[in-house]
Amino acid sequence: MTTFLWVIVPYVCLAVFVVGHVWRYRYDKFGWTTRSSQLYESRLLRIGSPLFHLGMLGVVMGHVIGLVIPQVWTNALGLSPHAYHVIALAGGIPAGIAAVVGLAILVYRRRTTGPVFRATTVNDKVMYAVLGTVVVLGMWNTVAGSLLQFGGEYNYREGVSVWFRSIFTLQPEPALMAEAPLGFRLHALLAFLLFAMWPFTRLVHVFSAPLGYLTRPYLVYRSKDARPGRGTGNRAPQRGWDKPELTRK
Repeated sequence: MTTFLWVIVPYVCLAVFVVGHVWRYRYDKFGWTTRSSQLYESRLLRIGSPLFHLGMLGVVMGHVIGLVIPQVWTNALGLSPHAYHVIALAGGIPAGIAAVVGLAILVYRRRTTGPVFRATTVNDKVMYAVLGTVVVLGMWNTVAGSLLQFGGEYNYREGVSVWFRSIFTLQPEPALMAEAPLGFRLHALLAFLLFAMWPFTRLVHVFSAPLGYLTRPYLVYRSKDARPGRGTGNRAPQRGWDKPELTRK
């Protein structure tokens, strides 16, 4: 069971993540969208969407630092494990709260706005439930690991992070994850489940961010005065039922 949960399941989910995105891009390009519902309701969207996206940006950056960067690197910079956990609390909890509150507003909007609710699929509902649970579990692990201390502060950077990196180096160490607290194990399993669902949900829009708008050249607009008497050589437009003027050659 340890090998199945912490080796086979992660690799299967990552394979579905990669192959699923390739398949959808090739065969469902017109469906590669968030299916925006701003036309139906915009007040709650203007509040919930920035909260959720900025919060998730902070959550993702925190995971990149905590999972990808080895602890020896931060130790070399003079940052002790305890100091790191304090920083994780200071940055991760506000980001997680923003993401949860933003997601709650978006879900409330979908449930209470008729046209938006009718456009919500079962796939969307499952994705929202899994995503929300993953974020809440991550917040719980951050608080419990640093404050409640699980009977002694659990340093996930010596267990979960090493296991996570071992997956991508093709040298998995499942025993490290099997020894982690239950909250971390549930968080990891649901996160990989979310990766497997990702290509088949509206989350694909993450890979369609309009970054090209930041570097594309300006569009130049030129106006043309069509009124007579302005030196443009144009004449006033005729009504569609007027007879055209005849000119002699």
